Amino acid sequence: MTFSRRSVLAAGATGSLALTAGCLDVVLGNGPLEFDAGRVAPTDEAVATAGYQERDVSDETIERTVELPGGVEREVRATIWQSTYTKAVDYAGQTREGAAFAGVSIPGMQVAGQSLNPLGELSNTELLERFRGQLPTDHGELSGLTHEESFGLEILGDGRTVDLFVGTTDLEGETIEIELKLTSFDHEGDLLVLLGTYPKLLTAESANVEELMESAEHPISS
Repeated sequence: MTFSRRSVLAAGATGSLALTAGCLDVVLGNGPLEFDAGRVAPTDEAVATAGYQERDVSDETIERTVELPGGVEREVRATIWQSTYTKAVDYAGQTREGAAFAGVSIPGMQVAGQSLNPLGELSNTELLERFRGQLPTDHGELSGLTHEESFGLEILGDGRTVDLFVGTTDLEGETIEIELKLTSFDHEGDLLVLLGTYPKLLTAESANVEELMESAEHPISS
């Protein structure tokens, strides 16, 4: 049974819990609470125009035990979608897989008036630390990552805040600057994270990442 699209618990005037028959199953049921995110991804047209190629589309099921109001423990099972794209770019005298983009969707996991999503309260900086390792590129580990600026883009029918970060990496003995852009927001009951990375000197890739973000669709079929 999926509960991610509705609240299943209401608070009474005295602060006690007013449960319906269906809500009782959430608190007292024996099976796991299951939540499925809808996939988020840029359009095929935007991917082709930006010169990217689909690298991987996958879903992952995670399980954890949570404590509901009243001290009741329940198992939660959540399905997360991730779509990644890469682009071969010319820099440092070679052609490398140096630009990447990812769209991640995590179910909101609303139960008993509260979110069980452990990522729901993270800032964009914290989400970047969590997901930047999911971007497949040929450049090495980033260091000195700093927040440069925030700006707005129209994504999925609303204005969204995008954060720009800059870090450095070592490429065959040469230090190069890498930019990362990330936005996160709730949409249709899911937490969506869109992020892209590219060498800073490739200014055209900055616009490409923004176009991929702006084209995002959710939820879409896998």
